[in-house]
Amino acid sequence: MLQEIVMSNPERSAGSNSRGGALRRRTGRDREGWFALLDAWGAGGRPYREIADWLMNENGLSGWWAQKLIVEYEEARGIRQQGVRRDGTFEVGASKTVGVTAEQALEAFIDPAVRERWLPGAKMQEIEREPRRARFDWKDGTSRVTVAVSSTDIRKSLVAVQHDRLRDAAVAQTTKAYWRERLTALKELLES
Repeated sequence: MLQEIVMSNPERSAGSNSRGGALRRRTGRDREGWFALLDAWGAGGRPYREIADWLMNENGLSGWWAQKLIVEYEEARGIRQQGVRRDGTFEVGASKTVGVTAEQALEAFIDPAVRERWLPGAKMQEIEREPRRARFDWKDGTSRVTVAVSSTDIRKSLVAVQHDRLRDAAVAQTTKAYWRERLTALKELLES
């Protein structure tokens, strides 16, 4: 089961403090520490699955944190183009802190009537749900949206959207802008 649900914007940089704090709190190391460990282990020339297994089995990371670190590591080391998945498709992410509980924020994605108020015309088919995470097929099912929420305090939560299986960089760029705009609309709706 997914243990960690804090997701971040894919505009990654090795020195980003805003996301480094969550990484350190959840895993015990910051990005630079993990990258140094991966370098020393020789991750740069190994297959994704081998790296993921090593991070999870030998270092105690959840599958989510392992995946996130591998992607960021490979982007930072020039092994992978930013936003490109192993299958050649692209992924983008956006996040927003909103003044409601994590459960209320997730419900705004799950409930079609509420979703229509801030995400008009979106065709999303729910395919999986966990207490603080949901996955949807987007429109015709060629791309997928994952929503994760986490509490930042009693009445605030972080909403993070990852949209993957996008066909090219241009679509990814447009989609990223779209989600930033729509999450602002979500925040306005939920906080009104």
